[in-house]
Amino acid sequence: MWEASLAGPALGSRSEEIGELIEHFSKHQYRAKEANHKVEKIENRCLELFRRDYVYSVIQNPNGELCGHYPRQIIFMEYASTEGDKDRFESTVQTSKLQDFVSRSKMARCRSRFVCPVILYHGKHICRSATLAGWGELYGRSGYNYLFSGGSDDAGAESDEVPDDFAVRNGDSQLFDKVRGHDIKLLRYLSVRYICDLMVEKKKVKFGLNVTSSEKVDKAQRYADFTLLSIPYPGCEFFKDYKDRDYTAEGLVFNWNQDFVDAPLNIPRSLTENLNIDWRDYQSWDLVQQTQNYLKLLIHTINRDEDSGLLVHCISGWDRTPLFISLLRLSLWADGLVHACLEPMEILYLTIAYDWFLFGHMLSDRLSKGEEIFFFCFNFLKHITSEEFSAAKKPRRKNTHYKEAELPVEDLFLLAHTDRGSTTSLSSDFSVIMEESPTTTGTFNYEAVELTAGPTTQVAWRRGRTSSPQNVVWNKPHLPNQPEDRFLQPSISEARPSFCQSENNFLRTGSSSPLAVPERRYPLIPERRAKLEEVRAIFLSAYSATVGLKSVSSSPSAIGGLLEQFARGVGLRGTNSIV
Repeated sequence: MWEASLAGPALGSRSEEIGELIEHFSKHQYRAKEANHKVEKIENRCLELFRRDYVYSVIQNPNGELCGHYPRQIIFMEYASTEGDKDRFESTVQTSKLQDFVSRSKMARCRSRFVCPVILYHGKHICRSATLAGWGELYGRSGYNYLFSGGSDDAGAESDEVPDDFAVRNGDSQLFDKVRGHDIKLLRYLSVRYICDLMVEKKKVKFGLNVTSSEKVDKAQRYADFTLLSIPYPGCEFFKDYKDRDYTAEGLVFNWNQDFVDAPLNIPRSLTENLNIDWRDYQSWDLVQQTQNYLKLLIHTINRDEDSGLLVHCISGWDRTPLFISLLRLSLWADGLVHACLEPMEILYLTIAYDWFLFGHMLSDRLSKGEEIFFFCFNFLKHITSEEFSAAKKPRRKNTHYKEAELPVEDLFLLAHTDRGSTTSLSSDFSVIMEESPTTTGTFNYEAVELTAGPTTQVAWRRGRTSSPQNVVWNKPHLPNQPEDRFLQPSISEARPSFCQSENNFLRTGSSSPLAVPERRYPLIPERRAKLEEVRAIFLSAYSATVGLKSVSSSPSAIGGLLEQFARGVGLRGTNSIV
């Protein structure tokens, strides 16, 4: 039997970590050669969070020698250390060979943003990259970056294999055979079979020049052995329209008739089976439908066979690519299939820091232009909470944190949450019922013991025997004039499986004392929904307190009003008002 306690201020300090990360991110673009103390802190935190669940190696990228906008320490996950021996999925990749393949292949893709594994799912690598480089970039990366960045020469790592002028002018196909051949070897070494291309163009044109290419238009058909998915998705500029519509994605449809849009939707028929999606209608989908359907396709694709990985890329790989990589990571986490030991706040930190910041998303630039693709990503979690987005096979996997089976009332303990000052709680109108059943022999329940220390009330949780699994139950009192679209937010971090190691491996609550167990049952919130809603709620709280959201209309829209209620509900108003 053991005891642990958590004070209210501790919760606040952990929430502040997300706010500090977003605050720094909103003002500084990451560059590997310009790392400072704050960046090192973020990097070390990411390493710690990966270490909770995975045995990994590190691909060294000092000073951006491989890529100027990739992490200095790129995580290569070898296997999940939290799975049982019989369920262990281990990568067959050797880090030394991988480093060599990376060094040789970096020339093949824009800005040297090579194919990089970022998620390990059942032994399969989900990777990210930029699209294929065209001859212009191969000829001179510095000149290319000057053009492509609109005049800002930020080449990052310079290439030591730039071809001579004669080879380029004469269209030497051997050059592409060599460079793209290295890229293909890397893809095969990582067992990547599926390549998802999000570009709306066949080739990116800048100032009348083809500055990039893509696998789907490779004239020599070098990528014919891979399964290509061309699923055009609007670029970051489109998310200016999203902001201008008061952050409302419903009804927002991309204009597919623009001159530069020439990439068709092209998905192998075998990958569309059992999805119940009419892909012929894709140009009429609004932003919500399009993102949902593409995510369903990606989840279906990675579940198609046991050993084939997936590559996701757009043009530069730092806007649309992190959007879908983040949604994949969070969706799989909500199913208990990746990062099983991380709490909602921790997976949120990892996703923001690693998938967005350390892979070079230019948040400050996007915010200055009103291109709110970063905000859209985490706010969109409300649209993927249902089981239709789940990658978990039924019946559900063991060791999940929230069980959906209904329990006898006498086995449940009701925790009242009244702390409005914490960014992890969004409403005092909800209560949570929770129990845990560790995977080891014998099971336990938690009984609340009130402790007081000075002005702060603490709650300790003492472990005792029981036979019940864990459950999460929402209790929503009927209040007059209450909006339907409330932010549902558990006031606890999920108790994790017994194999997880964490300094916070205990239950927490903001209440000063437990309430009596009611004599009636409550509706159950599915595990997936509860976890994703908590991540979204923490993000919205931190974002509103740092960056802020501003409506362009004179009167608050529906989403603006909802966010205003959210800010008031948690007692958290930043310097930027939500209007």
